[in-house]
Amino acid sequence: MKYELKGIPMNEIREVDRFECKVVNVIQNLMWKGITIEENSTKGRVYFGRVNGELNISLGDTLYLGIKPIYEVEDKTMHVTLYDAENKKLDWTLV
Repeated sequence: MKYELKGIPMNEIREVDRFECKVVNVIQNLMWKGITIEENSTKGRVYFGRVNGELNISLGDTLYLGIKPIYEVEDKTMHVTLYDAENKKLDWTLV
């Protein structure tokens, strides 16, 4: 399967690239927040389950995705990292 984001082939996405997203769901657990974000142009969604529960993140907030192509690991081909506006890493997942 060939992945693209905003029409950009994965082999042209650099690790320093950031894609703006909106928070569409927040689940508060004891120590963590589960955050679902939606990429603005493609409307693709990604869930991050271990965001620091003390951070003030609400529905509609803007966060950023960083994407790094990886060799396929259990049918996953992208390492996706969630960042805040100051470029601080909040969580990561494989998709």
